[in-house]
Amino acid sequence: MSQNIFALVDCNNFYASCEKLFRPDLANTPIVVLSNNDGCVVARSKEAKKLGVKMGVPLFQVRELMQKHGILAFSSNYALYADMSQRVMSILEGLAPRVEVYSIDEAFLDLTGVSHCKGLTEFGLSVRQTIQKCTGITVCVGIAPTKTLSKLANHAAKTWHKTGGVVDLTSKDRQRKLLALLPVNEVWGIGSKLTKRLQQFGIDTALQLADADPKYIRQHFSVLVERTVRELNGESCIALEEMAPTKKQIISSRAFGERITDKQQMREAISEYISRACKKLRGEQQQAKHLTVFLRTSPFSEKDAPYSASKSVELDRPSSDTRIFLAKAMQLLDSLWVTGYRYAKAGVMLADFYDPGVYQPGLFDDPIVQRESDQELMQLMDKLNTKNANTIWFASQGAKQNWSMKRELLSPAYTTNWSQLPKVK
Repeated sequence: MSQNIFALVDCNNFYASCEKLFRPDLANTPIVVLSNNDGCVVARSKEAKKLGVKMGVPLFQVRELMQKHGILAFSSNYALYADMSQRVMSILEGLAPRVEVYSIDEAFLDLTGVSHCKGLTEFGLSVRQTIQKCTGITVCVGIAPTKTLSKLANHAAKTWHKTGGVVDLTSKDRQRKLLALLPVNEVWGIGSKLTKRLQQFGIDTALQLADADPKYIRQHFSVLVERTVRELNGESCIALEEMAPTKKQIISSRAFGERITDKQQMREAISEYISRACKKLRGEQQQAKHLTVFLRTSPFSEKDAPYSASKSVELDRPSSDTRIFLAKAMQLLDSLWVTGYRYAKAGVMLADFYDPGVYQPGLFDDPIVQRESDQELMQLMDKLNTKNANTIWFASQGAKQNWSMKRELLSPAYTTNWSQLPKVK
């Protein structure tokens, strides 16, 4: 029986790479990508990293550094990043027998048995070259007998350029050499609080954690940390998940580009969030029975009086119909709204999910005919809006949406909007 072999494929500086993809003039230019409302740095190109731009730093704190070194900033272009991610993942699914999409820029591959027909490093290099050729995105590949070790192998592939972007960590000796070089906080799942606790037990490196007694670790920490120890020793404990687990809740929320003091604007914002959440719900092929609406002022502003509130309602029967949730959300907003506050953020949450057709209706309900017609209408809306954003929307969402988040440095939707396709002269 073949040993399990995993590969972690991770896109390098993904958001920044997507921004540079259609701008060859920025090939060697340092750039950063900003969070919602252009507030903080959430991605950096390799050039920006070398200049000392830190992840998560507020934009205003690095403006002087950016002007000095000609660092360019971009608003987050989620449509572009999602589309490029889908292209990368589609290529990976054609290269490996089994693929788990782990995040927007990472995927685990099952390479069990691949070594019988092709060297693992050679395979990793071919993955890297194929994705580069077909999408322009550079990836690194870490290969190992467990997911945790493949994460560390990928880290090594990114850190040491002489590896060529691919590290095969199937050898026990290579595993131990790498583990000895890495601090324990580089291990997948070991956060800052856990790192401090492990250090109190004299565990500072990944190798020291690997050499710890699993039973001792379980006794003093948890079964999850014990599993990590076993993974570091080549025992596969985390299986590949080809199907993403069904969400338990869907949250749609954004900080506003400017403070909201008008109730009508808040109604538009809540309507927009309901529309987004319900579309995601239908994409999951689920129906929800529980709705929560929340809003708050800024907890960081000395000018604004503190106010935070939320209210929930349970539907009579599960639904994915945007219209039903809109009506309920407006009722909740009426009970939450207090005039005189400057609201900084609001959002909605859908929960208590059911598969379609599973919920037991009431004796006098006639849900079948209604459910079919509602589903057809919602699917038509989703289809039209997927082809071209904002083709059709509810009037309550508003047309101008002056309250929406700031994206003053937004690049074009190069791959998802016909009018913004790049032009070659």
